[in-house]
Amino acid sequence: MRDRRSVPAWAVLGWVVFLWSTTAPVSAADPFAALKVSRAGLGTAAPAFTLKTVEGREVSSKDLAGKTVLLNFWATWCGPCKDEMPALERLRRQFDPDAFVILAVTTDIQRGGIRTFVNQLGLGFPVLLDEDRDVSVAFTVRGLPTTILIGKDGKLVGRAAGPREWDSPQAVALIRSMVESAK
Repeated sequence: MRDRRSVPAWAVLGWVVFLWSTTAPVSAADPFAALKVSRAGLGTAAPAFTLKTVEGREVSSKDLAGKTVLLNFWATWCGPCKDEMPALERLRRQFDPDAFVILAVTTDIQRGGIRTFVNQLGLGFPVLLDEDRDVSVAFTVRGLPTTILIGKDGKLVGRAAGPREWDSPQAVALIRSMVESAK
């Protein structure tokens, strides 16, 4: 009769493989993993939206077809959000605006404060007002900052909850891989 306390070798091996795979170092070859961007919703069409910029100009998702899009949900009261804005601007400057677009989406209602912040940092990307929070809800934004990556085909590619160094070599490699990918 077998001792019930003994564990079969295949079970031990399975646990070792599982534990190793969950603690293995991140591959530098995978820019998503290197930047800790999840592939949540991969292949799902991004929700359609139309919002106005702080200046009152309308921006629609349908006008972004064929471009890689980084949607950054943020607020002026969110310290980490404000801290990552200069890095987003530096990232924007590294790519052709006909191929890559950054849109900052905020639910803030203090337009004057938003304009002052944008002007102080010299941000060149649009800041969109989501006053009714419809777009934030559609993209399931639960915390700030949240960044959504959308491929040229209009489908969700990745999601990052929390701040990132958007001008880091890993971020540039990630965006470059998206911009250079076939449609």
